[in-house]
Amino acid sequence: MKTLTLRRTETSDQGTFGKLGNLFTGECPNRDNQTGISCVLPGTYEVHFEFSPKHGCNKYRLQNVEGREAIEIHSGNYCGDTSKGFKSDVEGCILLGNGMSEIDGQKIVSDSKRAVAWFESYMDGEPFLLEIVEDYA
Repeated sequence: MKTLTLRRTETSDQGTFGKLGNLFTGECPNRDNQTGISCVLPGTYEVHFEFSPKHGCNKYRLQNVEGREAIEIHSGNYCGDTSKGFKSDVEGCILLGNGMSEIDGQKIVSDSKRAVAWFESYMDGEPFLLEIVEDYA
């Protein structure tokens, strides 16, 4: 089974951002692993390609996340703290993008649909291990 590393490089109320290989990632800010508003805890997770009721198709989903369910890798742009006025396309999941940008003063991951399509094609439905590490400067 392949092991991929998601390296988080910055976090703020606008989101938690990093890299997964050549792709950019966006997650909710760190809110102590709270369901729906926080990124997951650093660690190593098994990831399977499974049916997502929310998206109506298969998505990569992290397994056995402490205190959490349905943590998926999917497309979207925003990952901010909505209680602080930022937009978010996630409730604890991981966004993928081909770049980073800013819209209306909020940092985002960009070209997300193409990044997710490429990633899913590249991984070909195979399970993998996802190592999440924090590497904040």
